[in-house]
Amino acid sequence: MTSYGMFSEAGNLKVAAIVEVARKYDITWPEVMGMLRTLASSDYRLFGEATDTAVREAVYEALLLTTDFYDEN
Repeated sequence: MTSYGMFSEAGNLKVAAIVEVARKYDITWPEVMGMLRTLASSDYRLFGEATDTAVREAVYEALLLTTDFYDEN
């Protein structure tokens, strides 16, 4: 299993699901960031790190994106 920098296997699985959906539906980086924020806020104790820089960078790289990493709008 790919690690996305989450603190648990459950967290990595949730982020992996976001990556798969983003690949399948060609979701933009701002939309992916929204999904990561939603995950983080769904249970901060379990998934709060979903918006940490290390996780965002791992997801961005996994999606082979070329858009501006800091463009979240």
